[in-house]
Amino acid sequence: MLHPIVKEYISGFKQAKRWKYGEETTEKLSSISMGTMKRYAKSLRKKHGVNRGKSSTKPSDLKRIIPIFKGPWDNLCPGNGQLDTVAHCGNTLLENFAYTLSFVDAPLYWGIRRAQWNKGQEATKNNLIFIKEHLPFAWIMAHPDTGSEFINWIAKKWCDENGIRLTRSEPGKKNDNMYVEERNGHVVRKYLGWQRLDADSSIIDFMNDCYEIMDIYLNHFQAVRRTVSKERMGAKYRRIFEKVAKTPYQRFMEHPAVSDEDKDKMRILHKSLNPLLLKEKLDTLKKKIFEYQKKAAKQTN
Repeated sequence: MLHPIVKEYISGFKQAKRWKYGEETTEKLSSISMGTMKRYAKSLRKKHGVNRGKSSTKPSDLKRIIPIFKGPWDNLCPGNGQLDTVAHCGNTLLENFAYTLSFVDAPLYWGIRRAQWNKGQEATKNNLIFIKEHLPFAWIMAHPDTGSEFINWIAKKWCDENGIRLTRSEPGKKNDNMYVEERNGHVVRKYLGWQRLDADSSIIDFMNDCYEIMDIYLNHFQAVRRTVSKERMGAKYRRIFEKVAKTPYQRFMEHPAVSDEDKDKMRILHKSLNPLLLKEKLDTLKKKIFEYQKKAAKQTN
């Protein structure tokens, strides 16, 4: 702000013997009002072509454009899903390490997970593309928290181009993203734990090989009770679940919004799957992740 220090600038110019104006001009400038100075500054910027412009990455613009969605989540059709990332950072967020991007469809609990190296916007977009290509239904709404990997112009543009409505959770309200956050604990942390995965970017390939089998196994053969509500009680949360547990596959086959053609395709795929063989392959792939990480740690030490 120039106005409060005009006199100091005049004094500075005089001391440097660079003030070339008379007493009348000096007096008028010293007594100029804030409003008058703003008008003069505006006309000078316009005259000389100086324009601040607008930044396309202002957070305030994105927060205004991407709406907060608080529900209700009941009675939505398949394709309305929640997004979140899980940090495989161990005890520190320093340096580079792996993340898991999780998608969970709220009506069906259909899940897709993808690993990525850090939280770069392009890496996140590539995983969003993978999710869209591998969902057995149209993607209608993508609902993340307010993380920068999702709330950015790259993700917004991609969603708009693909007809996906991008919404966001209310900051500080975990209940707005309860489905994916619940599965982060019951799936990602259960299978890969809390240890740091930072061998190098190649570990992402091992993780994604594991996730491809994991998603098939969980979607077709692991029953889950959807969270009906989540309430904070003191320092803890109290979840209320459905009475009957179902697999995402069962929910898919029962949902009236899913076409008969899509159900027939899914039924054929389901009959070709063996839960025992999938689980054995999943355990083998999970072991490879930790072996690769252990080998890299030894080389570092």
